[in-house]
Amino acid sequence: MSQTLLYHVSALTAVDIDSMDPTVSARYTKAGVKLHDMTSNQAMVCVEASRPERADIVKAAIDQIKSTKADLDLDAQVLETVDLLAALFCKQVFPYLAGRVHTQTSPSLAYDTEATANHARKLVALLEEHGIPRSRVCIKIPSTPEALLACKEVEKEGIRTLATSLFSVTQALAAHEAGCLYIAPWLNPAELRVHFEPELWTDYADVANEHPRMPIIRQIVRTYRDIGTKTEILPASIVTGKEVRNAPFSALEANVRLTGLHPQAVALAATAPEHLTLPAVVLDQLSAVTSAEPIPIDPKLASASGQSLSLVLCMECVSEEVKSVKYLDNDAAALKASIAADEQTRVYLADALKIFGDMEAKTREIVRAGLTA
Repeated sequence: MSQTLLYHVSALTAVDIDSMDPTVSARYTKAGVKLHDMTSNQAMVCVEASRPERADIVKAAIDQIKSTKADLDLDAQVLETVDLLAALFCKQVFPYLAGRVHTQTSPSLAYDTEATANHARKLVALLEEHGIPRSRVCIKIPSTPEALLACKEVEKEGIRTLATSLFSVTQALAAHEAGCLYIAPWLNPAELRVHFEPELWTDYADVANEHPRMPIIRQIVRTYRDIGTKTEILPASIVTGKEVRNAPFSALEANVRLTGLHPQAVALAATAPEHLTLPAVVLDQLSAVTSAEPIPIDPKLASASGQSLSLVLCMECVSEEVKSVKYLDNDAAALKASIAADEQTRVYLADALKIFGDMEAKTREIVRAGLTA
């Protein structure tokens, strides 16, 4: 019996919504798709704040801060309003979720442990004020050494966290040490820029074997299976439905090529992460493709019999020495050294923080204009 590609993806992993637009979640919930979590970040908040149909929420946030935080100076009111906006956007999507809403600490605080921890606490309190219990909240925190130490601090208080802007196995191991609920390894580090600079995106014919980030994703999946962590994997930065499948396989391959899809979401689903976060465009594309064939588990993660993950030796395995390091000990000295020695992770991390920072600055300007009108 033929099913949509989205059905086959959801058979392997929990599907999360990569959108703060409640109409998207409502549409898929009505269609019978179980949406677990909703992710967000500074770019998504900026997009929503810029949409004319969301002007009433922006105005409501501004009016609330004007009336309740009148004693603060303008800069402080701007920061308060931006945080409130994130909470109000989350509140609109929350009714359609089986799991948690995610909201992200400011990238400007990413190298300050205490400031990041305090911002996480503030965001949780805001969401609780708006009817979203702590048990249904996850705070996204960039995977800098300092911010992962903040994860460790707030996790002890019952605030669940997701390590984002994550590009390496050592960042993933540090997030495990911190006790994070999730990690979100990025498939496309330039993902946010792709929306404005499409030439940055590469159309790989065989994502599972050609995409330069897939070996890192597999390493992280395998390493997490090996160490038996409770931290779950939620691959992120999927640009199109082309990024969801594995190497070519018969009828499904034909359908993918006929509809113009390129294989990334399925390639990631084939690594069997616990969650996969998908934007509306990907959900739409996956819903438009049908196949009678399920998605096979990525062969590079399968055993010789093809029945289980992570027990076979391969070139992408991580050494026991790397896995045994305590990356957050001594003020995260080992993680700092690892990132310093890894130029690619350094560049990607700096770029991610800049992108999120630039988008947060745009939201602040929208809010500032409203507060001074």
